[in-house]
Amino acid sequence: MNDTSERLSCRAWCLAGAAFCLMMMAVALILQYVFELEPCPLCIFQRVAVLTALIVFVIGALHNPKRGGGGVYGVLALLGSLGGAIVAGRHVWLQHLPPDQVPSCGPGLDYMLEVLPLWNVMSQVLSGSGECAEIHGMWLGLSLPMWTLMGFIVLSFIPIGLIVRSLRAA
Repeated sequence: MNDTSERLSCRAWCLAGAAFCLMMMAVALILQYVFELEPCPLCIFQRVAVLTALIVFVIGALHNPKRGGGGVYGVLALLGSLGGAIVAGRHVWLQHLPPDQVPSCGPGLDYMLEVLPLWNVMSQVLSGSGECAEIHGMWLGLSLPMWTLMGFIVLSFIPIGLIVRSLRAA
């Protein structure tokens, strides 16, 4: 990673990250609108994490800071990626609970957003519900949240590369 991380500009790293985020969102939207798999509340939060990283990457690509400035974008994008990985990990964990330990289904996300403060909504969604524990799709023997978790892990390498590049340039 030594030569590659130093040769690529901040813009190149950010464009790679943005492209990966766009690919993740495209897959999510295809699954929703083509295959009619409605996202559960945890899936929605995973999308928010992807969009957060995407916004950081786009701003970083537009700004294209010189020397060590790209590290800031790397840290912010890494926070989005790790946040998404945590939510996806929680989702995978819920799907592997024995049926008698799965939390009961609560009200829908739209309703909660209308009547509860945002912090309470986040707390309830992250505690999980029965609908998040259901496995609606498998591909190559892995559930969709497992694939999403792997996507976030791969995505995390891009901001890490940006941070390493930034530290070496400083």
